[in-house]
Amino acid sequence: MAISKTKKFYIETYGCQMNVADSEVIATVLTDNQLQQTKAIESADIILINTCAIRDHAEQRIYGRLDYFNSLKKKNPNIKIGIVGCMAERLKDKLLDKKPFIDLIAGPDAYRHLPAMFSSMEAGQKVVNVLLQKEETYEGILPTRYDSNGISAFISITRGCDNMCAYCVVPFTRGRERSRLPEDILKEIDAVKNSGFKEVTLIGQNVDKYRFTDENRTVDFPALLEMVATHIPDMRVRFSTSYPQDFSEKVVQVMKKYPNICRYIHLPVQSGSNKILDLMKRGYTREWYLDRIAMIRKYLPDCAISTDIIAGFCDETEADHHDTLELMKQVKFDFAYMFKYSERPGTFAAKRYQDNVPEAIKKKRLNEIIELQTRLSLESNEKDIGKTFEVLVEGISKKSADKYFGRNSQNKVIVFPKGSAQIGDFVPVKVTNVSSATLIGEVV
Repeated sequence: MAISKTKKFYIETYGCQMNVADSEVIATVLTDNQLQQTKAIESADIILINTCAIRDHAEQRIYGRLDYFNSLKKKNPNIKIGIVGCMAERLKDKLLDKKPFIDLIAGPDAYRHLPAMFSSMEAGQKVVNVLLQKEETYEGILPTRYDSNGISAFISITRGCDNMCAYCVVPFTRGRERSRLPEDILKEIDAVKNSGFKEVTLIGQNVDKYRFTDENRTVDFPALLEMVATHIPDMRVRFSTSYPQDFSEKVVQVMKKYPNICRYIHLPVQSGSNKILDLMKRGYTREWYLDRIAMIRKYLPDCAISTDIIAGFCDETEADHHDTLELMKQVKFDFAYMFKYSERPGTFAAKRYQDNVPEAIKKKRLNEIIELQTRLSLESNEKDIGKTFEVLVEGISKKSADKYFGRNSQNKVIVFPKGSAQIGDFVPVKVTNVSSATLIGEVV
């Protein structure tokens, strides 16, 4: 039974940049099969929610949305509801037990099969496909940029992860590391360039492990980065996420060579304590991490550095927490993504460690980390007062219709009066004032 071509589908996405890229792949697969995408959930025949399983808070939000979708289904029993992505892979059949109104569950490697799954779903069957594939990179699919600002595009270069950090579910929900064909990546970049985009971000769970090999060649991440930079010299290039154990000197050498590669590196540290890093199975020490920072500063003194930090991991003491605060002070991160530890079922930490830091202590330590980083971010931004940056205009400021916002090469948000600039322009902006989160300036 073929699914009706007049059906409309709606996608709602949660989580990381990888999920955004996956939703764009899904949109292409479905529209290529003549289904119609809608941004109005009330008009949808099929509702998909692309999920994140990294933190418990994210999963609880998704359960709430599923209940809302079910309220729509009660009004219109013909609506079909599907859950795709990491949470679908992690929970599998448990989702059908907890939320029996779900019609479809598809893991991150099942998106090519969605049209066939929809046909079975329309015939009244519950459909589940969460098999992880060793080779699936969605080669040949040009993602549909359906919910983009039209300025910045995410380009997936790898799928999966082999790092097996003790707290992380990604290797179990996204499978083993796979690298995309370089020419396929360039083809996707050409497509977004021809659509008017001005910036691309190469994304993967660990971009430094990118390595495409065939009988004729091996292309590693520094080589790919250089290939992209020379291919689109008039576009900005970013990348995320790097992994300290694998981050190489070659990467910063390539960055220094090409001015269109943005002066910004996201390098998650997670903890400043060697004991905690070992328990986390991160594969590097505090000293190794600081050496990576010194290397970045050597080649790219104007490079902004951000990080991820987890507060209250298993067995973390006040001394371990203090080590993290001291590392933050030493590095002086420009900004950071900060979270308290959330145990994820199925991980090494969940199986082997006790989640033994009390919730109140986790919150206290997280607040101290946030307070310190707010101060460090303000200090970093204050150093930019009087400087002029090339800013890519991304949109209208949320606080004032008379102002634009954009980002500089260092990934800092700058707000400034519109003047004659247009969204998508590169404009020189001089910083006149700052907050801990934002630069404020004027076009010069």
